[in-house]
Amino acid sequence: MKLNTQHAVDQAFARADTTLAQKGRTFHGARRLMGVLHASRATRLYSFCRLIDDLADEASSPETGQAALLVVAADVARGESAHLVIQDGIDLMRECGIEPAVVLELISGVTSDLGVVQMVDEDALLRYCYQVAGTVGLMMCKVLDTQSPEAFSHAIDLGIAMQLTNICRDISTDAAVGRRYLPATLVGFLEPQALVHPEEALQPGVRKCVEALLDMADQYYRSGELGLCYLPLGARSSILSAARVYRAIGTKLRQQRSAYWLGRTVVPPSTKLLVTLQALVAMPFKPSFWSPSQRHDDRLHSAFSGFFGFASHPDLQHVQHL
Repeated sequence: MKLNTQHAVDQAFARADTTLAQKGRTFHGARRLMGVLHASRATRLYSFCRLIDDLADEASSPETGQAALLVVAADVARGESAHLVIQDGIDLMRECGIEPAVVLELISGVTSDLGVVQMVDEDALLRYCYQVAGTVGLMMCKVLDTQSPEAFSHAIDLGIAMQLTNICRDISTDAAVGRRYLPATLVGFLEPQALVHPEEALQPGVRKCVEALLDMADQYYRSGELGLCYLPLGARSSILSAARVYRAIGTKLRQQRSAYWLGRTVVPPSTKLLVTLQALVAMPFKPSFWSPSQRHDDRLHSAFSGFFGFASHPDLQHVQHL
């Protein structure tokens, strides 16, 4: 079993910080509100999860991506890797008590992206969002030293909300590589290519679907923010900032009448700053920022509460009984 020395941790953080600055600017800015230890861990976690995602997105073929992800899954299960970033992720798992089952569920979700993706219904979409993003919320709880079972459900919801926002923003990009995350129950059984730049006759239905998914995301954002009170104080502000900036992507997409095909929706730095300042000024006056205000709405997890991957996670045995 490899144990990180402080020098190794510092080197891992330096590599992870470069990745975060290049590929996760929203989180790079929000991280500064955390304490040093939590910021370092969160940055390393981002790098670890990002690498897993990139192994699918940047693979030369589905077979190559699947082979690479199988290696990572085997490394995580074994607890040792020759890859520096994966090894640091494994070390972080030990340091923070992250269960391998959670990481393996993330890998399973990312693996499902390889090849053609055509979501059947909203439940299938939510199960996918849980796998690739809800799991990250769970890991973030551990990284932030949050052990309260009550926090886990809200962390899952915030991850799902952000993933739904990603999906709505990146419909054209995903469709171009054979991925249709928009549920067939909302847009019909369209081939992914039809969504890159939908024909005029399809546009009203596609807009309506995007708006429905953004409304769904808002439900999960609201639930996610109800879990902020379980986090360390600095982390509350950081996670709130990242969540509000991400949610602003959906707001801007709505302002563009959900016409994602006209160009990738980008929130300018000035808007990010304004959204962050408004959140940080207003949120401390809400009781839910300081203490639990209401029970988690179990209906938000009905799509995957019986899902074998969800039910098998040790950290979630408590969640299912809240």
